[in-house]
Amino acid sequence: MLEVRSLQKNFGGLRAVDECSLEVKKESITGLIGPNGAGKTTLFNLVTGFHKPDGGEILFKGERIDGLPPHQIFRRKICRTFQITREFSHMTVLENLMLVPEQQRGEQIWNTWFRPGLVKKQEREIRDKALGVLEFVELIDLKNEYAGTLSGGQKKLLELAKTMMADPDLILLDEPGAGVNRTLMRKLVDNIRELCAEKGITFLIIEHDMDLVMTLCNPVIVMSEGQKLAEGTPEEIQSDKRVLDAYLGGQYR
Repeated sequence: MLEVRSLQKNFGGLRAVDECSLEVKKESITGLIGPNGAGKTTLFNLVTGFHKPDGGEILFKGERIDGLPPHQIFRRKICRTFQITREFSHMTVLENLMLVPEQQRGEQIWNTWFRPGLVKKQEREIRDKALGVLEFVELIDLKNEYAGTLSGGQKKLLELAKTMMADPDLILLDEPGAGVNRTLMRKLVDNIRELCAEKGITFLIIEHDMDLVMTLCNPVIVMSEGQKLAEGTPEEIQSDKRVLDAYLGGQYR
């Protein structure tokens, strides 16, 4: 589904992504791990159009997307989350979800004057969809709470819910487990597995929680110094000497 070919990105004299090549297969849950500064988040920023590459290609479903602006990449059904959640804190949880769908009729002022019935009909449909998503991620009881009052783990679930409102084919999750307690983590893991198995959504996940990665992801890709260092099953990655030396240390020795 996603193919990265010899991708490069420089920031001044620093090469953050260095001739990196990797693939993400359709309907997989692929893990992306590596030490801090390995280039993982920069890779996400390149794939989603927040940065333009200095070299290489990015293909999604066989078509090049490198250099496209973020909104055009979003329209191709690629969504992402961030290390630090980006909710609209002074809007309710439900309103955060209802903002996501594009081309809402109510955004055009003349529709509110001349086609109010159509505006209300679409808004009801979006609301119903948002309520269903909140049921799925088990945030329905918080639908009328301000998003800024949620816990860190609940905000991560809200981020996942917001991506679901866009009906994505590929979701890039940047450290979904950071700051999440074990109970909410299990919910998040179960949601990801169900979305992949039942809806066919593909995931690429940056994560430093190795228990989460080794339990949830297959395959696992390792980045180091801007390049792909290794790729394999969780078992293969845990026993790869290059990975142990570069990142995992003695954790799995």
